[in-house]
Amino acid sequence: MTATTVLTARALLLDMDGTLVNSDAVVERIWRRWAERNGLDGDEVMKVAHGRQGHATMALLLPERAVERNHADNARMLAEETADVDGVVAIPGAYEFLGSLRGLPHALVTSADVALSTARMAAAGLALPDVRVTAESVGASKPDPEGFLKGAAELGVAPADCIVFEDSAAGIQAGKAAGMQVVGVGERAGFHGPDALVRDLTQVRVTGVGDGTLRVYVG
Repeated sequence: MTATTVLTARALLLDMDGTLVNSDAVVERIWRRWAERNGLDGDEVMKVAHGRQGHATMALLLPERAVERNHADNARMLAEETADVDGVVAIPGAYEFLGSLRGLPHALVTSADVALSTARMAAAGLALPDVRVTAESVGASKPDPEGFLKGAAELGVAPADCIVFEDSAAGIQAGKAAGMQVVGVGERAGFHGPDALVRDLTQVRVTGVGDGTLRVYVG
């Protein structure tokens, strides 16, 4: 039997892809096509594509390519991803998890833009949190901590009092760089040193305490 870990916080910051929504099928389709167009190995591209904004992934893989071309490619791919929701489903337990957070401080912090995050959450049958930090909201992509720090600020909570839920290397690095505890979601997360790890969101329970503290039971 897996032991339960109890974490405390005053707010939760939630990644989307791989954490609330399983969009791996469409991410693979879009990025492997991009890899082929650019003469890159698809498997190597997929090792770094998760969690980052598209242009940041391109800059990592093709460091000498013009920034303007990366942003143009990124815009086209975002449109393709927004239109392609085939296979996009909720992570097990995501619906119940988000329902348990009603009235509790939490925010979505995603590398997707507004259109893509809206499309994917709708395709998965999940409600968007009231507070959202998207690609348009930040100047730097994960693994930079800017998005998580902005989410904490919008909720009025100190970074040290936040728990991040993430699945990717870039996201986990961003949460740790922000000085936050990180709960890893899914097998991919386990390779990147989160503070706690769950198979999916069926292994998470959140309760509010009268003084504003959240208790997060994982495992």
